[in-house]
Amino acid sequence: MYNNTMKKEINHIAIVRLSALGDIVNASVVLQYIKQFYPNIKIDWITEEVFAPLLDKHPLINDVITLNLKKFKKDKSLTLLQEQIQKLKETPEYDLVIDMQGLIKSSLVAKFAGEKRHGFDKHSTRESLAAFFYTSTSHIAYEENVIKRNCFVVSDPLEFEISSDMLLTKQRVFPFTKTFTLSKEKKNIALVIGASWESKIYPIELLADVCNGLKEQFYIIWGSEAEKKMAHKLSSLTPFTQLAPKMTLDELVSYISSMDLVIGNDTGPTHMAWAQNIPSITLFGPTNTRMIYETTQNIGIKSPSKVDILKINKNDFSIKEIPPQIVIEKAKELLR
Repeated sequence: MYNNTMKKEINHIAIVRLSALGDIVNASVVLQYIKQFYPNIKIDWITEEVFAPLLDKHPLINDVITLNLKKFKKDKSLTLLQEQIQKLKETPEYDLVIDMQGLIKSSLVAKFAGEKRHGFDKHSTRESLAAFFYTSTSHIAYEENVIKRNCFVVSDPLEFEISSDMLLTKQRVFPFTKTFTLSKEKKNIALVIGASWESKIYPIELLADVCNGLKEQFYIIWGSEAEKKMAHKLSSLTPFTQLAPKMTLDELVSYISSMDLVIGNDTGPTHMAWAQNIPSITLFGPTNTRMIYETTQNIGIKSPSKVDILKINKNDFSIKEIPPQIVIEKAKELLR
């Protein structure tokens, strides 16, 4: 914990959140609150190179510093590792580096990036060794809502509070950079069909039932060839869908921001709806609603299975037990 003169001392900070897409989306909400309490502060963001398009046009971010640690992990190249470390050593002299990820790799990134480093304490993260590399820490239960965790690990060392009311009245997290031509006769609903694990994916056949039950205009978000095949299969089962165009991350944010509703799995594009103040339904199987900040317009529907957040069961396919009729009913409520 820092002393009460911090606001006079903190002029330039770095946030470390390397991955993944949904986590970066959820973490980015803190930017508006930091700027609210420190209007003149410079905020840099250190992330994996692949996620830079989401952040590099953000008006509240001073600079995006990209790393390619995934390539290092794949190639096991010491030369590449040395290049990444050198890039971090060449960053500005930050007043504080805040690690929002809480992993050993992210804590090491923070260590190379600055002398004063803040993160979760050893009881607040799955990789407790990460806390060894910080010069100060915050305690918040790992089981707590991820949005609240993100907010606390940033606001605690900067000595301000992000209340529930502030989260409920937040501004849109990302800028709107592109417009799209959508249906004017029906409600426009985005379907997020993919996810990082197979067990997090709601079955295509059940999504078709949702589409046929609502009879609105659905746009299928896809990001890989495998997801594109899933999208074509879904389109063959219902006349109410069309494939969304292939998009960059910043274009995807604008696309999601144009929708009346987003329905999807526990994954990045679905989380974008909450970030952009768009109504959403997130479907959960092996994970739970801890991963989102529920509001009157952003809700989660959980399968019957119990979740141990400290030991996620990736073989839990209970998401298929969520009845399409429940999704339809919730969607109708949100579209009123």
